[in-house]
Parts: sequence; structure tokens; C-alpha cells
Amino acid sequence: MPFDDDPQQALSLAWYAQRTPVYTGGHAVELLKGGQTLFPAMVKAIDAARHEVWMAMYLVSPVGQPALVLKALRRAAQRGVQVRLVIDGVGCADTDPETWRDLSADGVQLVMYRPVRGWWSLLTEPRDWRRMHLKLCAIDDRVGFVGGINLIDDLHDLVHGWSQQPRLDYALGVQGPVVLPIQHTIRAFWMRAQFGHDWRDDLLSWVRQPQRLRRLQAAWQQARLKLSPAEQQSLAHHAHSRAPVRVAFVMRDNLRQRNTIERAARQAIEQARSTVDLVCPYFYPGRVLRKALVRAAQRGVRVRLLLQGKPDYVMAALAARVLYAELQQHGVRVFEYQAALLHAKVICVDGEWCSVGSSNFDPLSLQMNLEANLLVKDRALTQRLSALVQTDFAASQEVPVQARGAAPWWIRPVRALISWTARTYLRLGGVRWRQRQRKA
Repeated sequence: MPFDDDPQQALSLAWYAQRTPVYTGGHAVELLKGGQTLFPAMVKAIDAARHEVWMAMYLVSPVGQPALVLKALRRAAQRGVQVRLVIDGVGCADTDPETWRDLSADGVQLVMYRPVRGWWSLLTEPRDWRRMHLKLCAIDDRVGFVGGINLIDDLHDLVHGWSQQPRLDYALGVQGPVVLPIQHTIRAFWMRAQFGHDWRDDLLSWVRQPQRLRRLQAAWQQARLKLSPAEQQSLAHHAHSRAPVRVAFVMRDNLRQRNTIERAARQAIEQARSTVDLVCPYFYPGRVLRKALVRAAQRGVRVRLLLQGKPDYVMAALAARVLYAELQQHGVRVFEYQAALLHAKVICVDGEWCSVGSSNFDPLSLQMNLEANLLVKDRALTQRLSALVQTDFAASQEVPVQARGAAPWWIRPVRALISWTARTYLRLGGVRWRQRQRKA
């Protein structure tokens, strides 16, 4: 069993023992817009790696800029760094096998998470519908990257080909204590793909012993760094400048953290005082999250959604559009991004809290796929992100508000079709359609 009684090991695992975000300070966070800024930052960090590089990617395409990242991984492996890459069996199904051969030949340890062997396997193995949708990298317990950006060129799409304008997407580079849980998450799925189990299986048996469980609970209290009201007020007052950036790494899996990402987003929206900006390509949330958006708008918060104006999947676009009237009639403003394809998953609240990661607001991300976001409580960084998001809204068109009762005739049947499709997809994946979704 890989765990002993070292309190530091318990501390490193405490983030996973909770179903709520664990915010810690002492971080440096870099805002990265698009692969054109993310990929050079990753190459620089990988080239400086001394011991190990862990990476988890849903989709990998060696065409264009991502080739620089793959070459950096190969260089690191050649100089003796332990490089481990886990890829998703669906996201990377069409990647040229030569890409994997070249990486493996240079020493990169590569595994595929749940490879799919034909449609029959999807029918006989419900778990194969649950995909590893992560976009994560951790280097030497020192630098981490979290976001929505796959290893694919900003100007290239596997379905639509090359475009003139870059895809809209965001990621965060981070240094500090949160890099450790990022690495643990990647390692867990690498081990699960390689050996059929991960460290969390061992953790469950480890915490069954009362003495060790008490150590883990004590470590959680230390990791949580709970502040008094006066300390919180002081931190908010100094957040503009040198105050340590407080962040939390959150994930959605099918074990303990099934609802962590959704719950964190909902709570931020429910506590919003002035603004909520939500950017997302695939938007079909359940009733509870929609109600949170509506209530925020009704109490005077400016709530804006930035969704796809150039959809890559027709059904996904229809799923969002059947909700427009319901949200707009309660004051939620809806915009569609026109400049290029939209892939970002971002929330900014009150210029003080933001979330960047891989999770969409649709049933797949919220109930089935493996997702990861980074939550940031920092005014300076959130306001920089908000300023960039504002330029994205400027490149969009606001959807006109329809008069009550003036919705097209096709809305009801299409909404019923989408609800049935989502329910069927989740059932194929072995996920029950939650009651709050039935009322959607």
C-alpha cells in the first residue's frame, strides 16, 4: 500500500477527502488565452523539468503549434525526465498512430484511458461512455496547467478544418501548493489506464482505520486555512496587490466529487452581488443551476451568457437555444460569439472570483465525464480575466429577447427531443437522470 502515516502525505491527499473546494494561498497564477499563449508556456516549463512531467489530455493533434509541446515532451524523456501522458480513447481515436510511436520511441510513457473497440463495446460496457475530458499538466510539483485547451492548434478543427480566426479558449498556469493535487489527479487516471486501479482505491482502505482518518481530518483543517471574518476582510482589502492568490483545484469524477464543480459554480452565482459572466460552448444545465442564474438576475445582478454563434455540433447548439427564452424573460442576457469557434469554459463573478477549466454546463460534463477546473479568489486576476471576456462579448451579438408567448412552434418538440436524447445518453453511461433534470 503506497501510503504510510506521514502527516505530509495525509495533507497532500486532504483536498480529495472533501466534496467542497479547498482554497489555499501562496500561489502565482498566469492567465493564458488560447493555445498561442499556453503552448509556449508549457514548452518552457517542460524544458525546465528535472524529475517528472505528468499530462492528461482529452484530444491531441500534432498539427501546428501542439507539435512544439510534443517535441518538448520527447526532449524531456530523452534527458532522463519521467514523462507520463494519458490520453482519452475517444478524443484521440483519430490521431495518427505514428504520433504515439514517436513519443514512445523517445521514452514518453503513454497510456490510453478506456480505448473504445467499436460501437459494440459502448453498448456492452456502459462505463466507456464516461470520458476523461481533462486538460491538465503538472511538472516537478512546481508548475501546473489547468484549462479547456486541448493539444490542438487554435486555427484547426478536426471537423471544420482550418480557419482564419483562432478558437476562443482559456487556461491558467499556476505555481504553488495546488500543483500537488493536479499531479495526483493525472497520476490517478494514468495508473487507472495502465493498471486498472489508482491511488484513490488505496486511499479508501487507508482512511478506514480511525487513527489514520483522524490524521486526514487534521490535515484537512490545516489545508483549508480557514480565515476569521476580520482576516477575510483584510484579504479582500489587499487583494489588488501582493496578497497571496488563493486557489482551489476541483474535479468531477464518479466517486467522491460527483458534484463539486457544479456546486461551486452554483454557490458563486447565488452569492453574486453585481456581475456574473459565464462563457461556455455546450450549455444545457439542470433546473437548479438555471434557477440560480434567474434568481441572480432578478435581484439586480447583471447576468450574461456567452455561447456559440458558430456551432460545431447542431444538437448542442439547439440544446442551448431552447433555453434562451426561459432565461431572457427573467433578465438573463444571452450573447452568441461570432468571431470564431468558442471552446472556453469560464465564469467570472463580481470581479473577485473566477473559474477556468474543462467542464461545460451540459449533462455530459456535469454528470458523466471526468472534468477539472481551477477556482481563483483574487481580485486582480479575476479583473484581468473579466477584461478579456469583455472583449469576447464585444465580438458577439446579443440574442434579441422574445416577447412572452412568442416562441417558435418548434421549441417545445425540440426541447422534448433534446431532453430525451440527454436522458438516453446518460442511461447508456449508467447514470440516472436526476429528478431536478426531469423538471427541466
